[in-house]
Amino acid sequence: MSTEQTTPAGVPGSPSPGPGIAGIPNSEIDASCRMPLFVMFVSAAIWLIIASVFGLISSIKFHSPGFLADIAQLTYGRVRPVFVNALIYGFGLQAGLGVSLWLVARLGRTTLAGPVFVTFGASLWNLGLTIGTLAILAGESTGFEYLEIPFYAALLIFLGYLLIGICGVLTLQQRRERPLFVSQWFILTAVFWFPWIYSTANLLLVKYPVRGVTQAVIAWWYADNLLWVWLALVGLAAIFYFIPKLLKRELHSHYLALFAFWMLILFAGWGGIAVSAPVPAWMPTFSMIGTVLTVIPLLAVALNVQRTLAGNYSKVRSEPALLFIAFGAGAFIVAGFMKVCGLVLDFNQELRFTWFMPARDLLNSYGFFAMVMFGAIYRIFPQLTGFEFPFPRFVRAHFWLAAAGVFLSVLPLAIGGVVQTLELQNANIPFMDIVKSTLPVLRVSTIGDLLLLAGHLLFLGNAAGLLVRFSRARAMSAYAEMTADLFKTAGAKP
Repeated sequence: MSTEQTTPAGVPGSPSPGPGIAGIPNSEIDASCRMPLFVMFVSAAIWLIIASVFGLISSIKFHSPGFLADIAQLTYGRVRPVFVNALIYGFGLQAGLGVSLWLVARLGRTTLAGPVFVTFGASLWNLGLTIGTLAILAGESTGFEYLEIPFYAALLIFLGYLLIGICGVLTLQQRRERPLFVSQWFILTAVFWFPWIYSTANLLLVKYPVRGVTQAVIAWWYADNLLWVWLALVGLAAIFYFIPKLLKRELHSHYLALFAFWMLILFAGWGGIAVSAPVPAWMPTFSMIGTVLTVIPLLAVALNVQRTLAGNYSKVRSEPALLFIAFGAGAFIVAGFMKVCGLVLDFNQELRFTWFMPARDLLNSYGFFAMVMFGAIYRIFPQLTGFEFPFPRFVRAHFWLAAAGVFLSVLPLAIGGVVQTLELQNANIPFMDIVKSTLPVLRVSTIGDLLLLAGHLLFLGNAAGLLVRFSRARAMSAYAEMTADLFKTAGAKP
């Protein structure tokens, strides 16, 4: 029996199977995941294109305000939320759920529970997101960042998530490999984390809105938990699985990964409340403490990844999927330290009103999470179909376009934010001059958005080509089976 059949998904360093446990072949596990993951990954790729288009429009509007100014549905106040929701909910959460289901099935050495229900849940998710996107364009946004989708559409998204999440938990429960690998800890927590924060925020902000400044506190809490806890849980689960897997090495320390897990869920969800917020003093204080303490899991993740790589960077460069994932791991560390330093060093509370914060959030949501998901999907998709991507050069080209796009989008905005902060502290500089000084920065970031869009087109083209190749092979196989008896009869002797 091969190594992949005697250990959970062949992950070096994962717990060994108990005596008498018969592992299900990987081909059978992948077959159970095929249809739901097809729906989720292809839908995620389409939403990524939608996010790129609207993100590009919103970026252009900052240095060319007259661009599409006569179309009410394409004003900045509607285009920007569509970009954010398409990126986070359309691509991010959907791709993250698909990767998580595959990891749970592979690590548990079991087939996916209820693939039909997962597919239906993914369809509900996309229906709700489509209705919500159209509602935002029609001017029905709730006005809360990362929660702009109206309640009637959010309900469909929530129901879709419940179907997917329940099937994920059932898959974990029926696993044949009973010891849990560290990635399963992260995924199981993420499965329960999102419905808790999403339902709480929707009920208290949209359905039965609380009053006063409490609305702002809940909105900050939700956004911080979505971006810095849920994305981190799923992204790190993929990192701790795929880096050892692709390097054919053991994870440096299972216990260090679990330590990072506990520190993350204990402290990362506290942040988001600004020091200058008009709330009781203990709230910003606890928020600052929690944010600063996230340095602990950041250092734990950095040490674990660095020791697992063990200087084997030639292997990283030769494996495109590993390139994406290693880049994402580095971006996670940098974005985390940007968050901590931005809070601790922002003495005058002006940095948080500049482009530094959007740069930090983009590095976390795209530079970290999206890049890790790209690497995971590039690794998973061929195993679901049994075919390689039709355009293998597109994978590496996508990486360089994405890396350059992140660099040109994040770095200029971060530097521009610091410069804005220094200029805001100078009373002799008119405010409009400060605004105009950021135009070169915004133009460079628009070039970064164009590069990201080009990479997304390559990603979608490769995924669509792989599906066409798989569908053609299945159709030919079905035709051969249906006509086998006919040819036998025609060739029979009288």
